[in-house]
Amino acid sequence: MPVFAAIDIGANSVRLKIARFANRRMQVIFEDREVTRLGESVFRNGLLAPEAMDQTVKVLSRFHRATQRYGVEQLRIVSTSPLRDARNARALTEWVKSVTGWNIQVISGLEEGRLIHLGVLSNMPIAKKTVLMFDLGGGSCEVTVSDRGHIRAMYSLPLGAVRLTQEFLPHDPPKKLEIVQMREFIAEEVHRVSGRIRAQRFDLAIATSGTAAALDGATRGLEGRSEYSHTVSREISLRLAKELAKRNAKERAEYPGIGPRRAEIIVAGAFVFADMMAYYGLPSFRYSPLGLRDGLLAQMAADWDPRARQHSQLESERQDALIETCKRYGVDRKYCEHVCDLALQLFEALKRLHNLSPEYRQWIAAAAMLQEVGSYINRSGRHRHSYYLISNSEIFGFTPEQRNFIATIARYLGKSRPAIDDSPLKKLRVSDRAALPKAVLLLRLARALNQSRRGAVQKITARIQDSNVWLRPVGKKDLMDLELWAAEKEKSYFREVFGRELLLSSNSA
Repeated sequence: MPVFAAIDIGANSVRLKIARFANRRMQVIFEDREVTRLGESVFRNGLLAPEAMDQTVKVLSRFHRATQRYGVEQLRIVSTSPLRDARNARALTEWVKSVTGWNIQVISGLEEGRLIHLGVLSNMPIAKKTVLMFDLGGGSCEVTVSDRGHIRAMYSLPLGAVRLTQEFLPHDPPKKLEIVQMREFIAEEVHRVSGRIRAQRFDLAIATSGTAAALDGATRGLEGRSEYSHTVSREISLRLAKELAKRNAKERAEYPGIGPRRAEIIVAGAFVFADMMAYYGLPSFRYSPLGLRDGLLAQMAADWDPRARQHSQLESERQDALIETCKRYGVDRKYCEHVCDLALQLFEALKRLHNLSPEYRQWIAAAAMLQEVGSYINRSGRHRHSYYLISNSEIFGFTPEQRNFIATIARYLGKSRPAIDDSPLKKLRVSDRAALPKAVLLLRLARALNQSRRGAVQKITARIQDSNVWLRPVGKKDLMDLELWAAEKEKSYFREVFGRELLLSSNSA
């Protein structure tokens, strides 16, 4: 039963969640959180304040002790808007690395939204619904359109509660003109995508984050309810925002669900929710305690165990992302899908020879789909261009490390072969460097067996005997000459990688 941990370094607070993966489900065993206001100075002058960095490092040191206490086997630590926007972000990442040994991954707003979507979907029965999700953090607000479990659109808006408070609300309680100016800015950002969102019909609107939790609690007090309903109406949301704006932080903190630190930024957050609901035509939203950390945990579980229920959702997201990337760069999808099919057949047929773990099957398949994206820039040097585009593109469902490995496979599908001193290899994990030549060879063979792009080879069988490997392509024998010729050219590399002779024969279908 592996133990996973997810840490989210946000503009307002730092959060930890530790969970044990048992019976294909996540069981949360520990949580911790502390407000550090890391993004506060970033929105003011573009720099992380030394005091906020020091406080964040102390919190992460505490989290580090917790991960050791609970025997965490795998951890992901990500940061969102504060490190995306700060000019001195490297100072914090190196500080954290020296104290804890952890590498912080700075993720984009869109990747943040995808992970939140994965976290919610993995834990709530909404796979058959059309849902609008929004997560309002300290620096940004991620808005996601989910249709039957698939992300149809995603937007990252600069409407974080800390950011807006810093930029527009210097007084406490805020002045009327400050509120007017802030709402004008909110309206401008919300209007950018309101037409596309209002065109949709939603079964449900779900809000995550501390601001949504605080509004849910404050609504209870406003309506005189004794228990949380987790549903906040549009009318109550606007009424609550206006009421909170008339009070100072100490008075706002007395509302149910709003503590002293949240009271400092709740006015900005409340108006974002109220105005979004109005402009997007939403009658209410339902608060969910799920979020970014749950998405990180879900992805770790999906990668750990293909049988996990999170796995099918992650696979769906990855497939959607690959298809979208192919469309963006004008890739011949039919050709790439056939190469992908042949590569996966080779992976299965030669398992006893390559001994690669199941995760590499996914990365080889992704490289097969994206192998030709570099032609979008220039067909000359397309493999180098493919490496650059894959490693630097936002491809949902794949971590930067996974994208680097996929990109490196695509890099060596031309004349060059991976060498230990090559810069792409230096960016890979040691285990991935050892696996790379095998992955490259499998995909090179698959490409060779579709050299004419006519789908002449439909099936591949293999027999491993002593020092020989017999490969038999099955399909349209009269169209297979070019494929057999191209595969013959990979014999020397096959011998170099596997230390065996590759022998080819063909049969008609």
